[in-house]
Amino acid sequence: MTILRIALPIPKRQLFDYSYQGPAPELGVRVQVPFGPRTMVGLVWEIADTSQWPEAKLKPIIQLLDDKPVFNTTQITLCNWLATYYKHPIGDVVQTALPVALRKGGSNESKLLQYWTVTDLGQQTDLNDLSRAPKQQACLVQLKAGELEKSQANQQFGPASLKALAAKEYITLKEKKREQLEPWAKQICISDKPQANTQQALAISCIEASIGKFASFLLEGITGSGKTEVYLQAIESVLLQGQQVLILVPEIGLTPQTVFRFKHRFGIEVGVLHSALTDNERLAVWQQSAAGQLGLIIGTRSAIFTPMLTPGLLIVDEEHDASYKQQDGLRYHARDLAVMRAHTENIPLVLGTATPALETLNNALTGKYQHLHLPLRAGNAVVAKQQVFDIRQQPLEFGLAKGMLERIALHLKQGSQVMLFINRRGYAPALMCHCCGHVEQCHSCNKPFTLHKSLHKLQCHHCGGAKGIPKVCENCHSSELTSQGVGTEQLEQGLAGYFPQYKSVRIDSDTTRGKNKLDKMLNLINNNEYQILIGTQILSKGHHFPNVTLVVIMDVDGALFSADYRAAEHLAQLITQLAGRAGRAQKPGEMWLQTYDPAHPLLQDLINNGYGHFARYALLERQQANLPPYTYQALFKAQALSARDAHEFLQQIADLFVHEASVACLGPIPALMEKRQGHYRMQLLLQSQQRSTLQQAINQHINQIENLGLGQKVRWALDIDPQDFS
Repeated sequence: MTILRIALPIPKRQLFDYSYQGPAPELGVRVQVPFGPRTMVGLVWEIADTSQWPEAKLKPIIQLLDDKPVFNTTQITLCNWLATYYKHPIGDVVQTALPVALRKGGSNESKLLQYWTVTDLGQQTDLNDLSRAPKQQACLVQLKAGELEKSQANQQFGPASLKALAAKEYITLKEKKREQLEPWAKQICISDKPQANTQQALAISCIEASIGKFASFLLEGITGSGKTEVYLQAIESVLLQGQQVLILVPEIGLTPQTVFRFKHRFGIEVGVLHSALTDNERLAVWQQSAAGQLGLIIGTRSAIFTPMLTPGLLIVDEEHDASYKQQDGLRYHARDLAVMRAHTENIPLVLGTATPALETLNNALTGKYQHLHLPLRAGNAVVAKQQVFDIRQQPLEFGLAKGMLERIALHLKQGSQVMLFINRRGYAPALMCHCCGHVEQCHSCNKPFTLHKSLHKLQCHHCGGAKGIPKVCENCHSSELTSQGVGTEQLEQGLAGYFPQYKSVRIDSDTTRGKNKLDKMLNLINNNEYQILIGTQILSKGHHFPNVTLVVIMDVDGALFSADYRAAEHLAQLITQLAGRAGRAQKPGEMWLQTYDPAHPLLQDLINNGYGHFARYALLERQQANLPPYTYQALFKAQALSARDAHEFLQQIADLFVHEASVACLGPIPALMEKRQGHYRMQLLLQSQQRSTLQQAINQHINQIENLGLGQKVRWALDIDPQDFS
């Protein structure tokens, strides 16, 4: 009998022992096991000769689900590191790293590839016969040139066109094993490769010199400086050696344009991984990458777990982006995990951004990372001019000053596009009674409802609660209800009335829901179908809009007075990234910040000296204030129906650390947002000068914390290296 130690998706920091009759399976194989009244899917994590439990009490596994491991040794190593560093149950870590289809016990056998191919009848058909069906005609032209994968054909031509051609017996659907596809290394065909400038060439040669060994690079290049071109030329060297490349991007919206550019350059299939795909689509990419059938894999945060048969290079684009940090469950940071993975697999890592996170910049300045600079925009493009616009004592129309509207009109008349950024979706952030001042609030969160006029409702953006727009005030029954503040919806409506001759588009989470919707909007913008672009942070994420010459940031003051010490850093990154959307081609660009505080030192430093100077000064402030990256933090979060329970639970934790001389304990205090979804939220911050000291202190007390009696009444979580205090 063999004893298998299984990682199960249970919130317990332990493995579970089961018996197995037969030769020991490999580590990383999935098994089905009994757990209480249920059956669960877990992974074989360790194999032992003895157990702390009597052998008679060990339950046998029900069945092995795999012949080969679904996790390789690198993934097992990384999962163990994640569980240790983030103090998270190993079973939950494994669950996070596995594709959903495998978590549910589905087969890990590669599914047959379905593809469309032209029939003999289709080959003989005159294309002019399909002149009234241009999509069908275009589809048949492409299939006459060669077969096309089903999912790709659906995306390109639509299921209706394919169904119509199949009904005419011009095309047919076939299946084959993916292994029968021609190896990607033989398909590489480099096209449209520009000449790198001096700074780009230096960065490329540094990365190429590190292929085959571990090295970390910070590629700090101003917006529009050609960081993607550096990636492409460095990737070329890796692919030509038959090695795979994994690229992380922060948002789904960036994936289509990145995939198109990489496909066009190398002429090979690119694996794509993000949350908009089905479970089976994600599993297929996982399997293809693990089998070495994909040379390039591009994905969002969770793509960092994708196995590669022949890893060669890791790239994290826009490494500063907050979306790389998971905010629930396993609270890992994909950028930090990328560093560990590159080290484990002995490959180079490139962290690219125009606005490096202060932690990353500090690592580069202290020599932990190699620092590569791209100080000039590619081609003849010049950096957009940044200016503040003082709106004190000025009348505002839907949030815009008259002078700003005149600037917008000037750029539109010149045939350019204009981008307006406001980080508030909906029509207005509040609905107020003009008579008594009562504000319609979400009672679960104690926050104002956001008014969504187009949807005819009030919605809480914190818990998702919603209700119809009231006709009278619930406090004084007056019918004089008025909106307060401006959101994207109101701005779009106002600009449409002010500039009726120009088309506007609103890009926020309300308008981009649905598969490929954002991608279609971005294509229409680049085709100049829209002249006025209105949006939230989705618009700031690295998009290339060559015809945008003016960027306006409204209500920049909100982030200047935040209680979060990272707010200034995030605002500076946002302003710099948005400035980079203007003047990316031949036309010069400008950016205006509407503000009530034009002399604010942060704004003046950023505009006059740039992000690099701001970031180095911010690092000096952090050092003097004993804040990261010069100290290390862990945040205990607790929420309960009673504020007292949450506070008392965290106080009991604080009492455990009171004798830890090298660990400072701050709190318990209410979270920045004290109430959410009917629960009161409290926080306790631990801080130490040494990462190892903080880790050891938590290790020493974590079991006691888990056994605290109040833990039954309180939902709590531990966030190592917290990024968000809201």
